[in-house]
Amino acid sequence: MKFNTENYFLLDNFYYKDIFNNIENIWEVLPKLEEYLSSLFIDGKVIGNYKDKKNIYIGEGTVIHEDVNIEGPVVIGKNCLITHGSYIRSGCLIGDNVRIGHGVEIKRSIFLNNSIVAHLNYIGDSIIGNSVNIAGGAMLANLRFDKKDVILRYGDKIISTGLQKFGAILGDNVSIGANAVLNPGTLLGKRVIVYPLQFVKGVYIENEIIR
Repeated sequence: MKFNTENYFLLDNFYYKDIFNNIENIWEVLPKLEEYLSSLFIDGKVIGNYKDKKNIYIGEGTVIHEDVNIEGPVVIGKNCLITHGSYIRSGCLIGDNVRIGHGVEIKRSIFLNNSIVAHLNYIGDSIIGNSVNIAGGAMLANLRFDKKDVILRYGDKIISTGLQKFGAILGDNVSIGANAVLNPGTLLGKRVIVYPLQFVKGVYIENEIIR
């Protein structure tokens, strides 16, 4: 199986799709995320417009509740909703029409368009595709207990990512049930369904059901 972008996402309508240029394995985009975001502000492609922060950009029509904490560099697209008590940490790139519910923490991650994170979730060092639904309490863990580099397990193969912090890749139209936990280095292909309360690790191809 190839771990390229096309196997997980349709990028046609994602404004910042150039971040995926020259990437062989999809997780290789994560280490360059903060530098990419900073360059958008330095080059004037986006202008900080959130409170007094010069490195946070909020797209037209997006609603940010007053008690949301955002640390730049962060870019959030059009017509999003970021609700009560959420924490958007540095290095987040969020597309259009994304809904982030109460008490969600997101750190150094990419969201494509039209995805929903319900409430009380943690998403670290991950890439979330188009039209993904993450139900309440689901967690995308990003650090091994032994703090060694995250590996992928696919069949009989063990693949080193070279990353100490790496959560999950969720392809387009993935659905994650309530209180599921995704182990560091989990890759879910398009339209995979994870039932509630599952502990998930490894690589899954399109249309699989994890229960």
